[in-house]
Amino acid sequence: MAERRDSKNRILRPGESQRTDGRYMYRYTDFSGKRRAVYSWTLTDKDFAPKGKKRGTSLRAQEKRIEFDMLNQVVPNGNNLTVPSLAEAYTSLRAGVRSSTRAGYKTVLNVLRKDPFGSRRIDKVTFAEAKAWLACLQTVDGRGYSSIHSIRGVLRPAFRMAAENDWIRKSPFDFELATVVVNDSVTRGALTRKQERGFLEFIKADRHYSRYYEGIFILFKTGLRIAEFCGLAIADIDFEARRVRVKWQPQRTSDMRCVTHEPKTEKGIRFVPMSDEVAECFRKVIAQRPAPG
Repeated sequence: MAERRDSKNRILRPGESQRTDGRYMYRYTDFSGKRRAVYSWTLTDKDFAPKGKKRGTSLRAQEKRIEFDMLNQVVPNGNNLTVPSLAEAYTSLRAGVRSSTRAGYKTVLNVLRKDPFGSRRIDKVTFAEAKAWLACLQTVDGRGYSSIHSIRGVLRPAFRMAAENDWIRKSPFDFELATVVVNDSVTRGALTRKQERGFLEFIKADRHYSRYYEGIFILFKTGLRIAEFCGLAIADIDFEARRVRVKWQPQRTSDMRCVTHEPKTEKGIRFVPMSDEVAECFRKVIAQRPAPG
């Protein structure tokens, strides 16, 4: 069989050819049996691209990458998944998550669909691009550390899933977030006793807010979260033992349904002691509440 040569009289390997416009092509069959082709204006890394043409990756450099993928059975073209479609596939497999977590997933997906980074195919995303994009979210878009942490919290396991399924070689998001984004989160400080007294005095004296005085007093003196307070039933308030049982947290879903969950951790289910003043406030709240339907 006669050797095939390019316009520079170089011997072409099996699968390689040069078109009439000078562009090189490499045709191959992937491990799934599909015929595929890649193109380049240069045969090797030492070649110069024709005038007016983008150099890009040489044909033989692409062949090496294809050979590596074939040996490791990596699915070509990242299974044609973009960043948002990968994130959507990952979140759809997360069964049993809370409605608040599902709402957080929805927010992340909306960010990815609107951002130009979301148009990237997953096998094209590099470590450098992933880091630069997260840094841009903070420095250019003005997003806070917690928001970026949530976005990366979806993308890192999503890209790990892609690597496990051989859609990509390795995840580009496996790095410490603190090396890229500045943690600008502000630590919240507790009110002093003087500030607490001043706030409660204001609530009690105000014509409008005074109706919420007992509930706010309970929150201050027990340390309950608002959702935990709203999830209390009369059976959870033990006036004799002077304690409150915390077991449920009501939440509002994106479609405005009210659902009830247990706390995220076992330690969230607990008994909270209450003083005589807190017990008196609970009695007033129970007496003033509307009759259940």
